[in-house]
Amino acid sequence: MQATPIYKVQFEKVYLSFYSKMNRFARQYVIREEDAENIVQDIFFELWEKQLEFTSFVNLNGFLFMMLKNRCIDFLRRKTLEQQAAEEIQSEYIRTLRLKFESLEALDNKFLNESNIDTIIQDAIESLPEKCRKIFVMNKLEGKKQKVIAHELNISINTVESQMAIAYKKLKEALKDYVLLFLFFFV
Repeated sequence: MQATPIYKVQFEKVYLSFYSKMNRFARQYVIREEDAENIVQDIFFELWEKQLEFTSFVNLNGFLFMMLKNRCIDFLRRKTLEQQAAEEIQSEYIRTLRLKFESLEALDNKFLNESNIDTIIQDAIESLPEKCRKIFVMNKLEGKKQKVIAHELNISINTVESQMAIAYKKLKEALKDYVLLFLFFFV
């Protein structure tokens, strides 16, 4: 919409009369100068877009103040919610870091002092049924893909997958006291 020359003059007078006051007021509440400027500029942009007839206002000062007050409230409400969300995310991150730290400390204390870890793992693997053990060893210790194992043993890929699932289940049970060790070596 194209502004008339008369509106341009009115708008300029209002802008020059109120911009500084509105900016100072907003800065008292939203703290950062650029946020205050953005709020005030948005108000004047809206006034320009709507091309309100300034002479029709009984109390233009009150009207502009009310717009500014409401925009500042909206801004502060949004910033408060953003800050609360950021604090919750930070709090969750700190909890996760603590859990990981404690987990690593426990792993260090428990497993590094264990002298027979290799024997425990080997016994768990040896306890698997023969076919299951063979497939597991080929996959996890020899590094062969399931498709290659299926071809070499002349069985289906589904059989390889189901035997691996059985191996994981049995090893997880056999190494239940060593869950972190199980995850480190086999997952």
